[in-house]
Amino acid sequence: MTTPATTPLAHAEHVMGTVFSFAVRDPGPAVEAALGAAVARLHAIDALFSPFRPESELSRVARGALALADADPELAEVLERCREVAEQTDGWFTACPGGRLDPSGWVKGWAVQQACELLCQAGSTEHCVNGGGDIQSVGGPWRIGVADPARPGALATVLVGRDLVVATSGTTERGAHILDPHAGTPATGLRSLTLVSTGRGRIARTDAWATAAFAMGPELGLAWAERQPELEAFALLPDPSSPPRCTSGFLRHAA
Repeated sequence: MTTPATTPLAHAEHVMGTVFSFAVRDPGPAVEAALGAAVARLHAIDALFSPFRPESELSRVARGALALADADPELAEVLERCREVAEQTDGWFTACPGGRLDPSGWVKGWAVQQACELLCQAGSTEHCVNGGGDIQSVGGPWRIGVADPARPGALATVLVGRDLVVATSGTTERGAHILDPHAGTPATGLRSLTLVSTGRGRIARTDAWATAAFAMGPELGLAWAERQPELEAFALLPDPSSPPRCTSGFLRHAA
C-alpha cells in the first residue's frame, strides 16, 4: 500500500519589521502547534526588544526608565552575546550603532533560531525558517536564493544543501542602514554580504557576523570570513556591473 504524501505546511508572519516565513515538510499536530508557539514567541521577542516601541523594555532601558538589572533577564543575555560578537569581530559589531541601544543585529537571527528550536522539539526534522533573509534550515536538501538589491525580484545566487545557515546583510529591505561603528557613518563598501555555513543553532551568531562583515567592507570582510572555520561569504559590490566576490570555499554551497 502506498502512503499518501504529506502536504507541506507554509506560513508567513509580519513581525519585527519584516516577514518571517516558515516551510515545514513534515507537518503534524504537534508540529503545527509548535508553529503557533513559534509565531507567538516572535511577537514576544519583538515586544521585548523593539527599538521602535517606546514601551519595550529595550527602549525603557535605553532612555533610563528601567534599570538593566530590573529588566527581563533575556535582555542582559542578548547584550552579553553582542559583547562577545564585538570581541570576535574587533569591534565591527556593536549593540549601540550610532550611540543608540539596538541589538537587532543579533536579535533577528536569534529569533529565527528559537523558532527552529521549537519546531525541532516538536519532532520536525525537515523545515526552514526565513526571517528577512536570515535563514536556518533543518534537514534537506534545501535551495535558498540570495536576492540582489540592484535587481528587484532577481537572485544573485542560489545555495543548496542540508542544515544550511544563511545570513544576508545589505540594502534590500532597509536601504543603507548598517553603520561603520568605528566611523559612525553608513557602511557603503558593499551592496550585499551573505554568510553561509551548515549546522543547527548557528543562525544568531552568523547573522551578527554578517552585520559586522558588511560594515568591514569587501577587503576586510571577505578576509575576515576566510579565516573563520566552516564559514563562507558571497559579496556584491556597490557597482552592479562589478562581478560578485566570494571566499575560497563558497562554491561548494552554490547550486
